[in-house]
Amino acid sequence: MIPPVVQARGAVKTYEQINRKIESGTAVVMTADEIMDYVDRKGLDAAAAEVDVVTTATFGPMCSSGCTLNFGHSQPKIRMTEAWINDVPAYTGLAAVDVFLGATQLRHADPANMDYPGEFRYGGGHVIEDLVAGKTLQLFALSYGTDEYPRREIRTYFTIDDLNQAIMVNPRNCYQNYNVAINDSDTTRHTYMGQLEPNRRNANYCSAGQLSPLLNDPLYETIGIGTRIWLAGAQGHIYAEGTQHAGHCERSGNDVPMEGAGTLGLTADMKEMNAAFIRGASFRGYGVSLAVGVGIPIPILNADILKRTCVRDAEIMAPVVDYSHDYPEKTGRVLAHVSYAQLRSGEIEVEGKPVRVGSLSSYHKALEIATLLADEIRRGEFRVSEPLRKLPANRSMRPLTIRPEPS
Repeated sequence: MIPPVVQARGAVKTYEQINRKIESGTAVVMTADEIMDYVDRKGLDAAAAEVDVVTTATFGPMCSSGCTLNFGHSQPKIRMTEAWINDVPAYTGLAAVDVFLGATQLRHADPANMDYPGEFRYGGGHVIEDLVAGKTLQLFALSYGTDEYPRREIRTYFTIDDLNQAIMVNPRNCYQNYNVAINDSDTTRHTYMGQLEPNRRNANYCSAGQLSPLLNDPLYETIGIGTRIWLAGAQGHIYAEGTQHAGHCERSGNDVPMEGAGTLGLTADMKEMNAAFIRGASFRGYGVSLAVGVGIPIPILNADILKRTCVRDAEIMAPVVDYSHDYPEKTGRVLAHVSYAQLRSGEIEVEGKPVRVGSLSSYHKALEIATLLADEIRRGEFRVSEPLRKLPANRSMRPLTIRPEPS
């Protein structure tokens, strides 16, 4: 369904008014974890008049992440056409000494799943973690040589401080909702959702639920392109709708999506990041990834926006999907919908039978991020920003159609 046009109950504040309060140190800021009980005690309208910002956050693996790095020029100069950082290939189809490193890139000569299931001990996500942590890494690069870039090979060692720029550029982060993965087959399955035991013996999910940014702003009223964000401790922004963004989806009565829906493209300066919120991840039998911490403030412009930040885990439903057949074959079948309250309890029920469940994301870490962001706002170090453009609410995700060669 297409989200309805939002008719907000009388505006309480503007972005400018909220930022003036932040600058003066008088802004009232709460985390999404705190706001629910506060509104229950104070009442919605009274709380909306009082509270200026609600902070949201998430921490978990986000495969569609990466970074652009600039090394500066050596003497003599080189135009890198192949490059490896700690033996992990980086993309060199940019300018002479710019590279892009993806979080899921495997290390050179990694056996992958040749001996299934592979271990994937080190890859792009781990390089990014090491870079943010200030470790020394090796760069090895080759070139075919040109008149202005004569060097054909270079090997050197560097830290993030040696780089001119280290910019995190994540095409798809902060999925609005996501699948609960289960295995309906008789054999163990190794997936990006972790190890799934046969015959529905376990299930895994990956979301901060009631803390998650887009679940607190389900209709994209304040989170949009240009919104200032907290990305692993650095102040960044949303540079685009995320890849696979699909706001046109099935939603519950409170407008919260019952499937993946919205995503965000995020960027920030890696030199300002905190290594505690960037972690390389290895998934046996699948590959490598990067766990990322993201915090997004929601300015309370009116009571309707505040009401949406009061969504509770019990009111957020996630689809349970079989990753042995239905997910890889893209059948569209959903076994059940379960609430995040059920998921966080450690056990769900699927077709009348109990299933133990685990989380790939960390609610504890997400709450830490939401608290850190709230503290930065209270100190006047982080201001809210009005989106330059709204996220699309009526877009669906199109499949890749396999077509014959045109005649």
